[in-house]
Amino acid sequence: MSDSSIAFIGGGNMAHSLVGGMIASGRKPTSIWVADPFVDQLDNHRHRHGVNVTQENTEAAANADVIVLAVKPQILRDAAAQIASIVQERKPLMLSIAAGLREPDISRWLGGDVPVVRAMPNTPALIRCGATVLYANPSVTGQQKALAEEIMGAVGLCLWVDEEEHMDAVTATSGSGPAYFFHMMECMQAAAEDLGLPADVARQLVLQTALGAARMASEGEDEPGTLREKVTSPGGTTAAALEVLGQEDLAGVIKKALTAARDRSRTLSDEFGKD
Repeated sequence: MSDSSIAFIGGGNMAHSLVGGMIASGRKPTSIWVADPFVDQLDNHRHRHGVNVTQENTEAAANADVIVLAVKPQILRDAAAQIASIVQERKPLMLSIAAGLREPDISRWLGGDVPVVRAMPNTPALIRCGATVLYANPSVTGQQKALAEEIMGAVGLCLWVDEEEHMDAVTATSGSGPAYFFHMMECMQAAAEDLGLPADVARQLVLQTALGAARMASEGEDEPGTLREKVTSPGGTTAAALEVLGQEDLAGVIKKALTAARDRSRTLSDEFGKD
């Protein structure tokens, strides 16, 4: 774990997860600053993590090697304006986890010519089981890329893309993805109850089945399609269920859903980036 100083602009749930993950991985709490306008939020960080806290974004950013932009997209522009002069003087790595905001807009709000990494984490990062995709602009050095990966890797898997336009598809796939699986679990539990299972039994079976399937897919060598084939006996119960899913064009519905999410991500990025 490097000894660089890190400042969080915004102290919400994702900041709590990242700070906790980094400290658990060996980072010293004294190397971390958290800025947030709410005193209760800052007290929570101080008591839980022992980090430095302040209500002033400029104080947190003043000596930081990395500034993590962890505010809502709607207020990032104002937050960037507050620290732009410091960023221009020091040229720290800017790591944005604000959903939907494109790198050129973030760079422009910070005064231009700034090393920016844009990150798209998802909510399982809150339990350190997240999936984050990162994109770096040309000003980011190899050392800074490693530092960004160290920070986001504290809460799960990290992957890089070379083209920022891919981030909209990432948002549709992993950013929004947990909700798709939650909905699938919700539907399976409701169907199991309709078939006569008690609610508590249906819930536990669905959750454990989802967990087991995910672990088999992630920890084994077989692709999901191969695993599906292995558990599907011709003429059996699984085959009967999969035939219905095929008739209802589940694959087409999923593609349509992800495309809608991708398109909405593009629209929101256009709206957030307006001057």
